[in-house]
Amino acid sequence: MSDEIDAKYEVFRDLLETRTPEEAVKSLEVLGLQDEVIQRIIERHEQRVIEIREMDEPRVVYKDNRYTWYTGPRAGDKCWPAIVEQLVASGWKQDPAIDSLDAASTRVVSLLSHPKERAFSTRGLVVGYVQSGKTTNFTAVMAKAADRGYKLFIVLAGIHNGLRRQTQARLVQQLIEPNPTRWAQLTDMDKDFVPTANAASYFGKSNRTHVLCVVKKNATVLRKFADWLRSASEYLGDCPALVIDDEADQATVATKTINPLIKDVLGILPKSAYVGYTASPFANLLIDPSSGDLYPSDFIVNLPKPVGHFGTEVVFGRYALDGEDPENVDDGYDMIRTVPKSDIECVRPLKRVDVEMFEPELTPTLSAAVEYFWLSTAARRVRGTGVKHSTMLIHTSVNTVVHNRFRKPLEDLRHDVRAGLPSADVQRRLRSFWDSESSKVSASEFGERAISFDELLVELPGVIDECKIIMDNSSSEDRLDYESGPVVAIAVGGNTLSRGLTLEGLSVSYFVRAVSAYDTLLQMGRWFGYRDGYADLPRIWMTDELRGWFRHLSTVETEMRRDIDLYMTEDKDPLTFAVRVRTHPALRVTAAAKMKDAVRALSAYGGQRVQTRYFRRDKEWLEVNQNAAKNLVAQAKISGTHEPDAKRGRHVFRAVPSEHVIDFLRAYQFHENSQECDSDLLIRYIERRRKEAGSLATWNVALVGNPVDSELGNFEFAPDVQVGRIVRARLGSDDEGTDEAGENAVADIKTLMSRRDAAVDLSGETGKFNELRIKQERLRQLPNTGLVVLYPIDSVSKPAAGRTQRKALNAEADVIGVGLVFPQPGIDSPIEWNYVSADLSGIDIEEENFEALNAEEPG
Repeated sequence: MSDEIDAKYEVFRDLLETRTPEEAVKSLEVLGLQDEVIQRIIERHEQRVIEIREMDEPRVVYKDNRYTWYTGPRAGDKCWPAIVEQLVASGWKQDPAIDSLDAASTRVVSLLSHPKERAFSTRGLVVGYVQSGKTTNFTAVMAKAADRGYKLFIVLAGIHNGLRRQTQARLVQQLIEPNPTRWAQLTDMDKDFVPTANAASYFGKSNRTHVLCVVKKNATVLRKFADWLRSASEYLGDCPALVIDDEADQATVATKTINPLIKDVLGILPKSAYVGYTASPFANLLIDPSSGDLYPSDFIVNLPKPVGHFGTEVVFGRYALDGEDPENVDDGYDMIRTVPKSDIECVRPLKRVDVEMFEPELTPTLSAAVEYFWLSTAARRVRGTGVKHSTMLIHTSVNTVVHNRFRKPLEDLRHDVRAGLPSADVQRRLRSFWDSESSKVSASEFGERAISFDELLVELPGVIDECKIIMDNSSSEDRLDYESGPVVAIAVGGNTLSRGLTLEGLSVSYFVRAVSAYDTLLQMGRWFGYRDGYADLPRIWMTDELRGWFRHLSTVETEMRRDIDLYMTEDKDPLTFAVRVRTHPALRVTAAAKMKDAVRALSAYGGQRVQTRYFRRDKEWLEVNQNAAKNLVAQAKISGTHEPDAKRGRHVFRAVPSEHVIDFLRAYQFHENSQECDSDLLIRYIERRRKEAGSLATWNVALVGNPVDSELGNFEFAPDVQVGRIVRARLGSDDEGTDEAGENAVADIKTLMSRRDAAVDLSGETGKFNELRIKQERLRQLPNTGLVVLYPIDSVSKPAAGRTQRKALNAEADVIGVGLVFPQPGIDSPIEWNYVSADLSGIDIEEENFEALNAEEPG
């Protein structure tokens, strides 16, 4: 019976090639199969469907009425096996790389509509990581969709020719060359879409070939393509089409020309599946789902982070999310080097009127970046592993005039260093530089061998001699060509290098262009991706401001992905969930036009731990906070129950009325960067909980420091109430250009509270409690009581030896840190977060240049 079921199940799968699952079952009945056999076949199919739907990865949110028809590749498939063969030949391992790609692409295809449905219009979004293999994923999806009967494949490949060419080349290599008789191309490497005669000939029933079209998001091109498709409209009824929007957040959402044209193309196709791919989905997830626009109403897929991917957290670290132990969240590796603000005017014009007369200077930081690029490339050659290409990116401006004027200074530097290389003084300087840099990131942590200066010196002359200076922009004929052998290149560019395009072997970036939105900033991080063989060597030169933005963005990205995963477990679908995107005072989430459908998010503090991590360092501001803390402690002494433990550096005041806590929150000055520490929101939440549930009427106030009379001395909150000062060094690197305090100097300490501090007022062996246990015990012991923790931070706060990512705080007065711990209520009282508009008046911004969208195209 088992063999019979196996055979009949394969017949059922054959029927699925040309029928929907319901139609395939009816065909089994027509064939005369017994009801018991049909039921066994259905059960086997449903078991496979459940396996697909319950995959651990990738995480998916989908509309609950979508049925799963695709259950994976089959014997006899042509396109997917060809991709696997190529990947194996290029060094991919079956486990985990190919297996992971197989699973992820199968899940995406399973969410598409069956190609034999009479009509469909699917909308989906796939969220990946920058430079993480999204192209490989959608190529696999296209291959599997082709194997199951999709006919027309349209890839919207960014707004520049470079990305379009690169995408076309990849798809030709992986889809068309292995099966040339099964594919027809409407575009090629050299030209975008140009209308051909007799469009209907591509789509007639007698034509069984798949059709590939890789186009830019350009108004002229898309208009021609839509008109060409419309001319064959009577033949498109049986033409299932898959539209892949690469970089789906760019130019697709809320644009006056491209957005309507994409919708026009989709409207011409009776059977269309639109799937956006992006690593920065902020704009896509802020579309109004009811607007009929390109909101991913059918599914959202959150691709897992690939093994070995070099992402934002590795470089910049991030802040702890709610429920995480801050001590377990890394600072990131010491790979960032500071470009002082004084250098900016030397590498890009500060005003547009200065562009034509601007002549760049090679500042010490830019010269150091270039020299490190040559040194690290020589070290990679000594290792002899990983990708053979080596690239440096210089990105200071979108202006092509600025790019082109970097050529001579860079060529002069290359000549001078090469000519001076035999000099003992030059070698001594480069040796010291290399020894310093290679000591800051351990090669062994990445499984690599440390390379000495003497070893790399052998390769260094050849590296410098071979290094090309490439101006890769719309006005230059220079292009990065990785097809003709190993490349060593310094690429100076703007928009053409900032999105989608893969910079092979990128190891050094000099990046000082300020932008105004999360998505633009994230996409410009070309240093993310795979760094096989040199993961210890990448370095980035940027301003401290940009560094702080990227750290914030790393946190935003992690939180957004966690929201998607969370909604998946809560049986939400894309129309009933809303990913929260935390704001930043100097950055928009995305372009203003794309924010038109965004609303203020509801948030509640129940069960959360809120803490200050940003501070100003000027005396006047800090003393206001000292006075606020002292006043709170004075009131707590009068109204609460005092439990001193000076030997451990602890004081707890219990049952302090909430009025005193609210007065403290009104007086204490939270830094504007601490979005979750908003006095108004905190006060409104406390008052609402107190009014609606009788909760938070009393608070415990704790003082946490070192034991009295410790090395750093004591801080007195009130007479006979003092603890020893603590150290909280700020984030920063040894080579930071300034150490000044004052009104505009922001200190980011990253983490204030430890896990045990959140349990300072609980009884039991609190030192052994994890985050979950602390919440449970607070719910059991103090279900309606909040906790305020005050920390006296030493004004100097020198970092411990070896903490290269930290710098002395050097404030003008002692800093008062504040932590608030809220009990978890049964039903919480959400409040509306204030909308934070970006104040960009003090920031020199260069927005993305979208002239390419409307540029005239030949043909």
